[in-house]
Amino acid sequence: MSNADDASETTTGDADLARRAAELGAQVVRSRDWRGVAREDKGGGDFATAVDVEAERAVLGLLRAARPDDAFKAEESGRTGAPDAARRWLVDPLCGTLNFAVGTHLVGVNVALQEHGRTTAAATADPYTGETYWTDGARARLRRDGADTPLEPSPESRLVDLNLDPPYPNAPALRVARLLTDADFERAFRPRVVSSTLAVAWVAAGRRAGYVTDGRLEGSVHFAAGIALCEAAGCTVTDLRGGPVHRGDGGLIAAADERTHALLLDLITRQETTGVRR
Repeated sequence: MSNADDASETTTGDADLARRAAELGAQVVRSRDWRGVAREDKGGGDFATAVDVEAERAVLGLLRAARPDDAFKAEESGRTGAPDAARRWLVDPLCGTLNFAVGTHLVGVNVALQEHGRTTAAATADPYTGETYWTDGARARLRRDGADTPLEPSPESRLVDLNLDPPYPNAPALRVARLLTDADFERAFRPRVVSSTLAVAWVAAGRRAGYVTDGRLEGSVHFAAGIALCEAAGCTVTDLRGGPVHRGDGGLIAAADERTHALLLDLITRQETTGVRR
């Protein structure tokens, strides 16, 4: 087998592992009752539940058994493994904890593999629909009932998810929340606030026209999987200023197509230029 074949086989194996790990985490989440779940305060109104911790433990157990030489960064347990490893798995075991804790079934389990800063495999699993969005870095697929179909972005819904959770490193010049009262945004789109990065995967799947958030996304356990899915599906993905998305405090615009991206970028650019809500 050639080196190219070896690399292809490894990539496919990593993507399958990411998918299986995300699905295992989703299985844990789906099987646990939100009512009365123990919480651990993390400050600033944020918290983790016992289900976050249990799902993360299951995901990391599978990944470590399959890739013992890799490094890991997980939402609840932080960084483990060799600090100089070229490969690092990013794990968000329950994205949408606040939703889960009140019985709102809008959550996802995110798993991504980064090599030298590039995401080469990723998956987002929805515990309540049984769907898994996954990519090997080149293709983007939706697995449902054991069958895979290509992810196909579409702007037709005009639905754009806005992440209103802190931090806001680009404030006060830029505030995503201002788009909610922008007349031009209202004419072009319909806002949604899901409060889970499951909505980023929806952009790749054609269920959302776009997604916008502020924040520090480099090496983010929350966003790495969704960004990789959108890029592999052919979405237009940049930071809030149209630059590379994994750079510093730039935030994210994930759009189904170039036209949708251009409209969103223009709205955000005008906001930063004026510095005030119009």
